[in-house]
Amino acid sequence: MRKVYDAVIVGGGINGSSIAFQLVKRGYKVAVLEKGKIAGKASGAAAGILGAQTELTEDGPLFQLACKSRGMFPTLVPELEELSHVHIGYENKGMYKVAADEDQELELKRLIESQRKAGEQAEWLSINEVIRREPSVSDKLLGAMYIPNDGQVQAYDLSLAFAKASRALGAEIYEYTSVSEFILKDEKVHGVITDLGEFLAESVIVATGAWSRMLLEKTGLSLPIIPVKGECFSVVAEKPLVKGTIFSHGCYIVPKQSGRLVVGATVKVNSFDEKVTLEGISSLMEKAKNLIPDIANAEWERAWTGIRPQSADGQPFLGEHPACRGLYIAAGHFRNGILLAPATGELMADILEGKTETSNPFELSRLESLVHM
Repeated sequence: MRKVYDAVIVGGGINGSSIAFQLVKRGYKVAVLEKGKIAGKASGAAAGILGAQTELTEDGPLFQLACKSRGMFPTLVPELEELSHVHIGYENKGMYKVAADEDQELELKRLIESQRKAGEQAEWLSINEVIRREPSVSDKLLGAMYIPNDGQVQAYDLSLAFAKASRALGAEIYEYTSVSEFILKDEKVHGVITDLGEFLAESVIVATGAWSRMLLEKTGLSLPIIPVKGECFSVVAEKPLVKGTIFSHGCYIVPKQSGRLVVGATVKVNSFDEKVTLEGISSLMEKAKNLIPDIANAEWERAWTGIRPQSADGQPFLGEHPACRGLYIAAGHFRNGILLAPATGELMADILEGKTETSNPFELSRLESLVHM
């Protein structure tokens, strides 16, 4: 089989589907190729935190991209839900980044001032103020940085909504389709070879997360991205324990509907191992009980892992391959793939159309400097 498209996207996770959504809205004929199920890896495993100010604390290009992406959700979610008929579970009840000791308190207060100077909202709450808002939080904590604009979604549902909305607008999605080679000639990409045959396109976008490095090695590019394993578990409480997300060093607790709580996430660097370990889950349990003691009485639901793509400098790669025209890369989002998906889709579509007016801080021209890191 040989099929022809304007753009072929390799990877059906949230960022691949977001790029497809933006391109098909702009009139591109798009194919998405996914070796497994749509959102079957990191995108479906994520807790769905939209932590622009929680995870990305210092002002800079990535912080600004994250805040921009977070700001896209209120208008994007209704559009996606209407097209896809998928309920995304978008909520914005704030984030509490808690301090367990005086050093953490001082650091959070410094962050509050820094982020206010960057134009974002944040405030310090004493532990008594936190408990007035969230009575189940432990009184052994010292307080929290409250971030009103950091919310959450159902990560898998958002990923699925991007894919289904893209399909509703004309994109063609191929699950269980593996890419074996790129079709390259005269330093230009012309498509990909798969187990279903050739998919021809003048633009190919690689958005395969932690697996991007292995695929791109076929072009002679060694992309500095490593896999980082993260374990999570979920429980169900008889009544909702918290309204906002509780975030601490080494643990977060994300309240979902019907009393469900998602707890994550461990960090195991350079691992594609998707097994859930007793050590990982037991460490998360102890940390979770230190944040919300009553979680100990919640009913066990399940545990799982996700493999996140971490770049050498912590910044995603969003741009054109340095040696192959028409071959683009969108990978390395680490723990923020869900948050960054709206802005990633928009930025990559702009790059393909040549609409970026200023220099792109995430382009691959920085690779040379990363070799020496």
